[in-house]
Amino acid sequence: MNQKTAAVEPVSDTPVQPSPADKKFYAGIVGTAALAHLLNDLIQAILPAIYPMLKIKFSLSYTEIGMIALIYQMTASLLQPCVGLFTDKHPKPYLLPFGMLVTLTGIALLATADSFLFLLVAAAVVGIGSATFHPEASRVARTASGGRFGTAQSTFQVGGNTGSAIGPLLAAAIIIPHGQLAVAWLMIIALLAIAVLFHLSRWMQTHGQAQLSHLAQDQRQGLNRSKVIQAIVIVCVLMLTKFVYIALFTNYFTFYLMAQFDLAIQESQMFLFMFLAFVAIGTFAGGPVGDRIGRKAVIWVSFLGVIPFALALPHANLLWTAIFACFIGLIMSSAFAAMVVYAQEAVPGRVGLISGLMFGLMFGISGVGAAGLGVLADRFGIVWVFGITSFLPLLGLATALLPNTQK
Repeated sequence: MNQKTAAVEPVSDTPVQPSPADKKFYAGIVGTAALAHLLNDLIQAILPAIYPMLKIKFSLSYTEIGMIALIYQMTASLLQPCVGLFTDKHPKPYLLPFGMLVTLTGIALLATADSFLFLLVAAAVVGIGSATFHPEASRVARTASGGRFGTAQSTFQVGGNTGSAIGPLLAAAIIIPHGQLAVAWLMIIALLAIAVLFHLSRWMQTHGQAQLSHLAQDQRQGLNRSKVIQAIVIVCVLMLTKFVYIALFTNYFTFYLMAQFDLAIQESQMFLFMFLAFVAIGTFAGGPVGDRIGRKAVIWVSFLGVIPFALALPHANLLWTAIFACFIGLIMSSAFAAMVVYAQEAVPGRVGLISGLMFGLMFGISGVGAAGLGVLADRFGIVWVFGITSFLPLLGLATALLPNTQK
């Protein structure tokens, strides 16, 4: 990034005050973007939800499960910042339905995979579909925000988290009882998502540029280049901490419950649903609160608040494990919108790049962490992994290094 780019739009903790005359919060468009995110992430959540079934059918080790997670997340992470950077310079609104078409192909491959290698290919294709979705869909939500960036971002993100929470339920109700081929039913959801994304693409083509022009009128002098770099680095550390810890639960919480409390697969997935549901609630609440009290304050509360529950969870019985997991999901996820908007405001004019970086690269690096956790689980046991990672949220203390914001 250059000096001129880095100092156009500030990172501000002051409440957003959009002028009602020309900056409208398009609730219908933001809601539709959230619906598209729900459908997209519901499909994405099916893959980790059926890991136990795939482990049994293909006699996979924890390391091989981690490799599937790695391939999926790395394809998404490597492509998302590239897609975002390209569309920042050359907007391609119809990339949204095209990306979902790629996901549709990945579903068909996953439903018919007959080997571990085939599973890796299917995971890669699904990851490519995710990579093309997130940067452009996040741009739509920001464009329709009317200046209420945190509210729009959290609404958009909670759609994805809701889909992630529904995914394990759908897997437990339809796929696990009927087998791998039942994954093909997700093609109906993908077709619905394609129709929704065509609507968003048309809106961006007809209204997007006018709304971006209105939002650009509020750009002011902000952080200097060195502070921008510092801010992005610290936000990446915090985002990585969040993603790795959430990935631990998303990919291995069912295995932990089965090992620690001798639960069945479907019972453990109900607990995973509870955790992901509270992640969705926390994400939704964090955005509007950040618009009111400031991004940095929300980040502080999120990481400091989750530490005691994270440290206590490995020592709890089943009831308190469920309670602590819900609090962890609720509190830690509340900072997501604040961190994304903070980074977007630190690098103005690069919404796609930052969205790809936050949704993609950090998510992909967490995939490396998920694969590493799988290796550790094979060697030391999944219970040991949950014990050692309970200290991970302490990295949230890096929030103290975030640059002071400017009014």
